[in-house]
Amino acid sequence: MKPADQKIYLASKSPRRRELLRQIGIDFELLLLRDKEPRGPDVSEEVLPGEKAEDYVMRVTLEKAEFAGRVLRMRRLPIRPVLTADTTVVVDGCILGKPADKDDAMDMLRALSGRTHQVLTSIALYHEEHSRQILQVSDVTLSTLTEEAMHAYCASSEPFDKAGGYGIQGLAAAFIERIAGSYTGIMGLPLFETAKLLQEAGIRVL
Repeated sequence: MKPADQKIYLASKSPRRRELLRQIGIDFELLLLRDKEPRGPDVSEEVLPGEKAEDYVMRVTLEKAEFAGRVLRMRRLPIRPVLTADTTVVVDGCILGKPADKDDAMDMLRALSGRTHQVLTSIALYHEEHSRQILQVSDVTLSTLTEEAMHAYCASSEPFDKAGGYGIQGLAAAFIERIAGSYTGIMGLPLFETAKLLQEAGIRVL
C-alpha cells in the first residue's frame, strides 16, 4: 500500500472510474458530492443556453473539482489532491446525457445507430488550491442497430447511468464497429491523461 501522502480523493460515484484508478495502482478515498433531491445537486449538470459540448463538459468538471476542494477544507479532511471527471456524448452537435427512461434511451440509440459520434471526457485535479484540467475526445462508430437489438439492450440496466445510453465495456460492445481515441476515456476516465495530471501533482503511478 502507498503511504498516506500518495493517496487522493475521487469525487465521483462511477464504479468504472474506481476500477480504472485501481488498474494503474492509485490509492484513493471517495469524496462524494450530492447529485439528487431533496436539496438538489452540489454542482448542476444542466447545459447552459448556447453552450458547446467541449465548454460544457470542461465547465462541469472544473466546478466539481473546485466544489470538492471547498468540501475538503470545510470538513477539515487531510489535504490531498482531488480528482473529478465528467463524460458526455455528442452527435450532430447535440449533447446526450444519461437517459431518463427506456424511451429516452431508445431515442439516443436511434440517433447513434450507423453513425460516428464523439465521446468527450474532461478530468480535473484540484491540488494546493489550484485546478488543472485535460479534455480527451474519442470517435466511436456504432453499427446499424435493429429495433429488436435496441429493445433488448434497453431491457437491461446498462443504458440508464451512462451518457449516450450505452457503455463500451458492457453489452453494447457488440454494437461498436470502431473507435479512434482512448478506450478508457470512452469508459469515463482516460488513463494516460489521468496519470499525467497525477504525476504532475507528485502522485506515483503503478
